[in-house]
Amino acid sequence: MSVRRLKTFLTCAAALSLGLAAVAPAQAVEGPAPDPRNAKAMKDMATAIAVTAKYADEQQALKDGYVPKGEECMTNPFGVGAMNYHYVKQANWGSKDPARPTALLYSREKDRNGRRRLETVEWMSTDRDQDLKTADDRPSMFGLPFDGPMPGHWTGMPKHYDLHMWAYKENPAGRFHNWNPALTCPKKAPTPGKPAAHAHGH
Repeated sequence: MSVRRLKTFLTCAAALSLGLAAVAPAQAVEGPAPDPRNAKAMKDMATAIAVTAKYADEQQALKDGYVPKGEECMTNPFGVGAMNYHYVKQANWGSKDPARPTALLYSREKDRNGRRRLETVEWMSTDRDQDLKTADDRPSMFGLPFDGPMPGHWTGMPKHYDLHMWAYKENPAGRFHNWNPALTCPKKAPTPGKPAAHAHGH
């Protein structure tokens, strides 16, 4: 399937998914989800999917300034689930614009052309006072609060809030849940002479 046809397919599939979500009763939605009666939230979700569909091509994400960051796979230190490669566009840090996500998450596995699959879209915002005990500046999008505040996940990353939207991979816990319980990270053998690395919180 050509990249153009793949983009068209993904956009149509996402629009159909949003349409189904919009008519489903709120109590039937698994995990965190916008109120389907919230017209702005529905429109913003559609915008996010339409804008990011081109990033099904990993090379397009790299061309547009999304840079791989952190570990290839992050395990939930507080329960089940994981998430994969984060590609971050620093110019979009702090964005609450559905058309300007901070990060794109890609699969660890590659297709037969050696490219990773797009799974998730994410927005990130700095915690103003860098105090994990306060959350008076918590952002929201799609009518949902961001998760956090939480520590940074790689060197130089501040304490922050984030919001995930699993637009391109099913998440049994809900489209906006941060961790995907269907994903697991491979166990890493500790380096000889060094303790095993601890997983990042998210």
